[in-house]
Amino acid sequence: MRLPLNGLSVSNAAMTRFRWSAGWLCFLPVAALAQIDPVKRDLVQLGYDAALQGHAPLAGYAFYYRNDPGFLRTNLTLRLAVAPVYLDSELGVSRVLGERTDIGIGLAGGGFADSYSEVREGKYLRKESFLGHSSEGSLSLYHLFNPERQIPLNFVLRGSMHHAFYERDNDTADDFVVPEDRTSFCVRTGLRWGGREPTLAPSLAMELSAWYEGEFTTQHEAYGFDGDRRVEPHSHRFWTQALLAYTLPELQHNFYVSLTAGTSIHADRFSAYRLGALLPLASEFPLSLPGYYHQELSARQFVLLGGNYLLPLDAKQRWSLSVGAATALVDYLPGTAQAGHSHSGVGAGLLYRSPADTLKVMVMYGYGVDAIRDGHRGAHSIGMLLQVDLNQARGALLNPENPDRWRGWQRLLGI
Repeated sequence: MRLPLNGLSVSNAAMTRFRWSAGWLCFLPVAALAQIDPVKRDLVQLGYDAALQGHAPLAGYAFYYRNDPGFLRTNLTLRLAVAPVYLDSELGVSRVLGERTDIGIGLAGGGFADSYSEVREGKYLRKESFLGHSSEGSLSLYHLFNPERQIPLNFVLRGSMHHAFYERDNDTADDFVVPEDRTSFCVRTGLRWGGREPTLAPSLAMELSAWYEGEFTTQHEAYGFDGDRRVEPHSHRFWTQALLAYTLPELQHNFYVSLTAGTSIHADRFSAYRLGALLPLASEFPLSLPGYYHQELSARQFVLLGGNYLLPLDAKQRWSLSVGAATALVDYLPGTAQAGHSHSGVGAGLLYRSPADTLKVMVMYGYGVDAIRDGHRGAHSIGMLLQVDLNQARGALLNPENPDRWRGWQRLLGI
């Protein structure tokens, strides 16, 4: 039996990146990077991270995620991620180029998806931040090398065309020139051995992967204050990730550890790696630092090590204590540097799981050890994560422990 992991028998097929911008909780898309997901999913995901010091860009995600294998035909899979003002979708077609090769056709677009928040030395600079909206089309190829193995190895190749529309925010400085609207062509390719499901606190996962992404843009004029920054005509990123999530069979303790490292060539503010906050489903490769602002650090290259441990507090494992930490070495993007290249954060939280994991809720606290606030080191944040599995919820509704209580309800629904 295959392990139920994204990149093993399961993919997260276009996880999404989110930001609360201009009063809307909306998400920013990230490329689809796994084979077609064969598991039916019907999830609601919410996440929010709030800084307790300074003025930070509000950060969170809110989306409905649906994966529908057998959509219209047995070889079609429809994946949808729907946020308040954004839609990300992909139609997967299995066995197009042989038994082991699938393709995905993607469409995405909506408001605020390309908004940019400038953060330097722990300060959110509203006058240098602006709004962005986008539309995107993509074509992906997924090839499985070893279908007979428990942990599969996948090759991914994806091309996309992305168009961004920029405009001033209410707080953007009058003399700050926002970037020109631009069209970008992107190619991403990688090898992924293993993976993880797009769920909160997975009980089992492992991954070793390596990636390249190149972005080429049609508009690369200077912008900002008197043209003090620019969009690079082309940028290139290379990164690798190793992760392991495991639940100890006897104790039912769960741990998660990950190591991510990346470098870049010709990076700009739009293509730099951005680290900060604790939002585990904010992207396919979340660069989390507890206690920091969301995307507080802009890096040309980095190494990030993080981990988390879940300790059950009751016999039914409804409640668990979560403790975690992360540390990073950062080579800053020019123009965003600050004193010190090492950053660490620690966090703790309380996780509740309902029966059958229909509902997961976590409240959490984070402390950014090296985050700069008002000239000093140290920052605090609080947050909440929530996941509702609608498939499990329907099962609990239609098959209760005592069906006699629900016969009238079932008759009304014609069940």
